[in-house]
Amino acid sequence: MFFVLKMIVSAFVIAIVTEISRRLPTYGGIIAALPLVSLLSLFWLSIQGESETNMNQFTLGVLIGLPATGFLLLIVYFLTKHSVPFIVSLCAGMVAWAVFIYVQDLLKRMFT
Repeated sequence: MFFVLKMIVSAFVIAIVTEISRRLPTYGGIIAALPLVSLLSLFWLSIQGESETNMNQFTLGVLIGLPATGFLLLIVYFLTKHSVPFIVSLCAGMVAWAVFIYVQDLLKRMFT
């Protein structure tokens, strides 16, 4: 039952952001850039009684993923701005994200 509640609340938040984005794209983008998923995840983890260690590791994972996500969005922005179809832009952004994460992980291993 708790799983269903998490899905409903999370879907509701996404639906609200999508509606705002449809009407006011710039403000919708700003709201979407908020750490809504991260905060919702931390909230649900806390409610479920997850350990502080796991919550800290989750938060670190989010921080590690931020640069790659920014890179993905930058790729999608520039490609769509230059009339590349959205689905192609999105796929290129996702590939760029995966490569960024891979390179970031390689660098982390080299220097730790």
